[in-house]
Amino acid sequence: QVQLAESGGGLVQAGGSLRLSCAASGRTLSRSVMGWFRQAPGKEREFVASISWAASWATGHATYAESVKGRFTISKENGKSTVYLQMNSLKPEDTAVYYCGADTNPPTGYDSWGQGTQVTVSS
Repeated sequence: QVQLAESGGGLVQAGGSLRLSCAASGRTLSRSVMGWFRQAPGKEREFVASISWAASWATGHATYAESVKGRFTISKENGKSTVYLQMNSLKPEDTAVYYCGADTNPPTGYDSWGQGTQVTVSS
């Protein structure tokens, strides 16, 4: 497994921006797929975005949920073993706990998770 630690959550007004970070440690990520998920109160955890660690550029092989396309950008910084989620044009419905996950042996599924970071968007 890999250890993941999220940071960067907070309170922001609608239309604002936040950048979440996920720092990874513990084992090589060379074959991993890294993802961001979120869980709002009373709802299931849902996929937000993912990126392949093996991609040769910072935002390569990224996928997004329809609800965040054009507003969120996932990227990676290999030298820091860190994945980012840049969130722009935030909406109140983006309010949730955001989790970073790693699928270290794709496509078997996400096997490592961070503790989550709260994002609250006020209207």
